[in-house]
Amino acid sequence: MAVQPIRIFGDPVLRATAKPVTTFDKELRRLVKDLTDTMLEAPGAGLAAPQLGVSLRVFTYNVDGVVGHLINPDLSLSDEEQDGPEGCLSLPGLSFDTKRAYGVVAKGFNMHGDPVEIEGTQLLSRCIQHETDHLDGIIFIDRLDRETRKAALKAIRDAEWGDGPAPTVRISPHSTFGSAR
Repeated sequence: MAVQPIRIFGDPVLRATAKPVTTFDKELRRLVKDLTDTMLEAPGAGLAAPQLGVSLRVFTYNVDGVVGHLINPDLSLSDEEQDGPEGCLSLPGLSFDTKRAYGVVAKGFNMHGDPVEIEGTQLLSRCIQHETDHLDGIIFIDRLDRETRKAALKAIRDAEWGDGPAPTVRISPHSTFGSAR
């Protein structure tokens, strides 16, 4: 087992756009294993490489007993929306209702470089969107409406892990369904 420390909100790697994977080698397979082991130990529904300090477009997921990973994801989102609680291993103990697309079709690759397509709704869709956001330097609180985002930032300041410098909040470049301004 290769459980790694998870980067906490405020770490600059969480705000950087991750680089596409170009080499599918033993090192990449070790990264996928580390991500999977760390996600399962946490436990969490997903974990992106930047959360371990690695700026590559890789994430793992564990939804409804299905554990998997996706590399270099490209998403197609449904027009139908869902709104529900969302948390993040990089913001331990915090959860806020977040709007997401109800369904997703995610195309990418597995750790061997083979093409993969994942289709999901509800929690799987939410997880894939959340982890892909991490790869773009977006954290789920960036998608919250103004009042909820203010509450989230206060909760971060009040958290025992939130004693660092004031974090910057980015406006998501992706669809926020009109909720983030």
